[in-house]
This record gives sequence, structure tokens and C-alpha cells, in this order.
Amino acid sequence: MPKDKHNMAAEHHEKAAKSHRTAAEHHGKGEHEAGQRHSSEALEHSKNAHQHSQEAHNKSIEANKKK
Repeated sequence: MPKDKHNMAAEHHEKAAKSHRTAAEHHGKGEHEAGQRHSSEALEHSKNAHQHSQEAHNKSIEANKKK
């Protein structure tokens, strides 16, 4: 169902943004190890967001074809 995939994509985009902000805060304080850890988390969330976005897009196309 396209709705579910879009919601999953949005959730991962939000988590990626939060992790990026947290990484920036740590790097700003000179806490580079913690910043790198959060940066890695952000990258994983970004990858998941991309995957779910692509699946959502494909399901949207399929749903539109059924009309």
C-alpha cells in the first residue's frame, strides 16, 4: 500500500534529520567520536528513507495504473 511506504519513508527522513542535528551538535562541541556515531546513524536512516521512498513511488505508479 503506497500510504504505508510513504509513512515509512517520512519516518526515516525524520530520524535522519534528527541524527544529523545531533551529529552537528557533538561536532560543534568537539565531541567528534559521538558526532561520527550519529553521522553513521543518519546515513543508515537516509539509506532506508531512500529505499522506502523508491518503493512508495513505485507503489504510487502501480496504484495509478489500476485506475
